[in-house]
Amino acid sequence: MATRDAPAQVALSGSSDWREVPSLEKSKTTVIAQISGTLAHKLPGEVIVDVGGVGYQIFIPLNVFYRLPEVGGSVSLYIHTHLREDALQLFGFRAAEEKQVFLLLNSVSGIGPKLAVNILSGIPAEELVEAVKDGDQLRLVSIPGVGKKLAERMIVELRDKFTTLQSRPSEAIPQNNDSQLVQDAVSALVNLGYRRAEVEKNVRDMIQTGKRTLEEVIKDVLRRMSR
Repeated sequence: MATRDAPAQVALSGSSDWREVPSLEKSKTTVIAQISGTLAHKLPGEVIVDVGGVGYQIFIPLNVFYRLPEVGGSVSLYIHTHLREDALQLFGFRAAEEKQVFLLLNSVSGIGPKLAVNILSGIPAEELVEAVKDGDQLRLVSIPGVGKKLAERMIVELRDKFTTLQSRPSEAIPQNNDSQLVQDAVSALVNLGYRRAEVEKNVRDMIQTGKRTLEEVIKDVLRRMSR
């Protein structure tokens, strides 16, 4: 995961102090809570952030991808460090509230980090919170990867926990040219499990209706394909 052995500055969970660690490969017990650096690479679903010459691969929901700067820009992400016997995975979020929703999703039986990211790719965190609090099962089952039983479990296990959360206004999303917009939207939807041919047609249809941002296109395509 780390590309070099140069030290990187990261914020450790439970502390506001910044400490130097040699690399993720040599510090598998380190719990990383935040990473700030230069955006070296981005794709729907993952980014690489360069911190002092070390490239950190971070998995992200689509709603985080929408709000990233251009490659080469500065970025700061709240991080959940997922430790397994054979891997260390980082999951990133632009807001502390998004990370909190992600962690609460992980507390639900049957939901792991990858599915939690997939859920937050299909619905913004603030809308998910409202759907669970309202017991809106139809809205929940429209999210890719969420069936009726899982939706019921989410409502039962998360409704009380979500009552303490506050919604956060969405940030502005930069516009894309049509060709890049099609490419990014198709890539994101295929990663969610939809067939490329069907996705491409729906994406182009949405763009022709005047949708000019990645978030608008993906939201409307997901809405259309869930009918």
